[in-house]
Amino acid sequence: MPGTDPAGHPAVFELRQYTLRPGRRDELIELFDREFVETQEETGMIVLGQFRDLDDPDRFVWLRGFTDMEARRQALSAFYGGPVWAAHGPRANATMVDSDNVLLLRPAPAWRGLAVLPSERRQPGAAAVDRFVAAALWHFPPNTHDGTGLIQDGLVPLLRQTGPAPLAVLTTETAANTFPRLPVRTGENVVAVFTSYPDENAHRRHLADAMAHPLVRNEILPDIERAQSAAPRFLRLAPTVRSLVR
Repeated sequence: MPGTDPAGHPAVFELRQYTLRPGRRDELIELFDREFVETQEETGMIVLGQFRDLDDPDRFVWLRGFTDMEARRQALSAFYGGPVWAAHGPRANATMVDSDNVLLLRPAPAWRGLAVLPSERRQPGAAAVDRFVAAALWHFPPNTHDGTGLIQDGLVPLLRQTGPAPLAVLTTETAANTFPRLPVRTGENVVAVFTSYPDENAHRRHLADAMAHPLVRNEILPDIERAQSAAPRFLRLAPTVRSLVR
């Protein structure tokens, strides 16, 4: 839907984590927010969120969404084969050490994804965003489904009881990569939970309250730990001025 709000409830997501050359994150963010937001959305995708990783000054994290895998192929082909990327892509790539840490995700069964409106996006130069986004990435053995249920039906209801409800619960999209020019991580089984807070202190209080709940401490977390294939990864994210997820 070029020129209007693209898909408000994408069915396919990319969580992209870029390792950058030292000291060049703000350079990439300025370029990205100026040149790569509306121009990507003109091809039919939606740029959902752009973040500074608070644990790594040289890591840029962002999310984009698509209506389905075929729409993803068409949108990425149009953007990366188009004039904007030809003009500005080399400068963006020059800031990066690695851009292949990419998870392909879809909404968990009971979720619609991330509901956002590009019309609510701030313009370049607006005041800084005073928000904090937490992303918890839980890893389970491939080709199993217990992990999604443990997070979605066990942990998430307790998170709702003890603090703000998650913005979204996403799981690995198992369909083949329809745009192999951009690699994605394969053989993964991830459940990703995204939650927004006024600040990091609010996140800490919520986490402490949830972990203190007897059901979480005695049943839910032990069940998750038995099922997981690796320790979870927790991302502490600061939204950029133009991020819709904030």
